[in-house]
Amino acid sequence: MSVNNNSRARTIGQTRKKLSTGALRTAIPVVALIVLLSVTLYLQPRILSYFGWTLLLKFSLPLLFATLAQLCILTIGDVDLGIGPFVSLVCCISATWLNTDPLLGVGALALCVLLYAGMGALIHYRQLPSIVMTLGVAFVWLGAALLVLPNPGGQAPGWLAAATSWRPPLIPLPILTAVVMAVAAHLFFMRTSYGVVLRGAGGNPAAIVRAGWSLGKTRTVLYGIAGLLGVLAGLSLTGINTTGDPWVGNQYTLLSIAGAIIGGAEFVGGIISPVGAVIGAIIMLLTGSVLSFLNVSTDWQLCLQGCLLILVLSLRAFAGKQGDSR
Repeated sequence: MSVNNNSRARTIGQTRKKLSTGALRTAIPVVALIVLLSVTLYLQPRILSYFGWTLLLKFSLPLLFATLAQLCILTIGDVDLGIGPFVSLVCCISATWLNTDPLLGVGALALCVLLYAGMGALIHYRQLPSIVMTLGVAFVWLGAALLVLPNPGGQAPGWLAAATSWRPPLIPLPILTAVVMAVAAHLFFMRTSYGVVLRGAGGNPAAIVRAGWSLGKTRTVLYGIAGLLGVLAGLSLTGINTTGDPWVGNQYTLLSIAGAIIGGAEFVGGIISPVGAVIGAIIMLLTGSVLSFLNVSTDWQLCLQGCLLILVLSLRAFAGKQGDSR
């Protein structure tokens, strides 16, 4: 009887720990978002309007797509250091080939997605470190972008510029897109059976193999989805800027990692939060905006954004230790 009681108590304790950790994982980005929004509205009250929200969150579209792409890679326990140059390559293709020769442009973008999926397969079957592989491929993406468009220029297709400047009724496009993306990603990763398999491949790969799923195919699918989201990030960035630039996407590598981690993802794989990733991307964008309103230089902005990431990770580590001590 005492053994059963001890086992039951241990199970209840583990359940409470998971719930408290999950609650903290959700609460941190939400609280940070509320604080940043409050500070932003205090500094710039005129933002509280349809046009103000649109202008403030204008560049959230490419960052949201890039962050969700990074989230796919983190799901399997990998890290992608090439998403930024990949976004730049897509920008160059969409501002040149997609505008002058749509068939060639669509084919090039489809090839980019296939190459991204192939990179995932190569990482798995050759047992290569994802950090090394994606960093090396980042130079390939950058070189290809410079070949397509050596200098900033080109022009976004008219339909792409119109899509990114569309003003839906009542709700600004950036907010509407963020909500739709958060809901769609949450339903896919957290509510579908295949989403469970994808998360399990990073969290408990042995169980996934025993269930008859292929880890190689799973990693390939996740990298393919990340490539598709990277293409959407590049397209939206081109539509907003209306031109291409081989260097424009470099910042999205670290911003996407920070957004996904702040939103609740872990480097160990299998632990993700699609809704949190969307919130984390907006947090990183608002952090830069708030610092700009305070006339903080760009160099210090990057430093403070890094400090924010360190703070979030420290809070999680502290919460984990508190949970272990209970």
